Amino acid sequence: MMDNKALLIDITLCIGCNSCQEACKEANHLPKGEETALSATAHTALEEHDGVYVRRLCQHCVEPTCVSVCPVGAFTKTPEGPVLYDENKCIGCRYCMQACPFQVPRYEWGSTFPRVQKCVLCYTRIKQGLQTACAEACPTGATKFGNRDDLLREAIERIKADPTKYVNRIYGQHEVGGTSIFYITSVPFEKLGFKTQLQTAALPTLTWNALSKVPGVVTVGGALLYGIWWITNRRTEVQEYERQLKELEDRSNGDGTTS
Repeated sequence: MMDNKALLIDITLCIGCNSCQEACKEANHLPKGEETALSATAHTALEEHDGVYVRRLCQHCVEPTCVSVCPVGAFTKTPEGPVLYDENKCIGCRYCMQACPFQVPRYEWGSTFPRVQKCVLCYTRIKQGLQTACAEACPTGATKFGNRDDLLREAIERIKADPTKYVNRIYGQHEVGGTSIFYITSVPFEKLGFKTQLQTAALPTLTWNALSKVPGVVTVGGALLYGIWWITNRRTEVQEYERQLKELEDRSNGDGTTS
């Protein structure tokens, strides 16, 4: 069984050189040029917060919401960890964009045949036994690739070894059920644009809890609708019977006979 792959991003080591984005663009055949925000042509991007650089990319959730809401199965979670997107299945509903708790997927609004774009954690490279292009290109080790459990232990060890340097939190460890991208930092996450109030339960779990009530709702609703139909249909039958009876009475009275 293959271990889930992940990235550990140590924000304290990032120097803002943008080598990660350049490598990502080359690996994914995206247009060259520095971009400071995620877009249809930037699967990763560096944000700057008062001199501190934060790399953004798909979090590759352990239980992805995009997978759970996609009605055609265009998104899949692989055993290796990456969350993939199949443009051949996509119908352009963009539910993934609305559901993502990290607001990651981007849409090719200007394209004749638009697709959703996001990081796929260099899945092809992983299958070949290679690390992600961004981790390979990082000159300072700010981005490290490896097995998820190993990287989580390393993040914990780094914080314990230097508690005055790091905030005592690993972003991605618990958020929405956990992700495959971990962050550690010396600056409070809320000051770096991170969503720090996300719940720890996986969002698809809540979705299925809600959907599990649907059969009962449908049964009751169906019975109610059938009852309304039956009453309405029965009323029509009664009215038709009374109309026919009235016609018979009128004809009988016209013939001079008693009803």
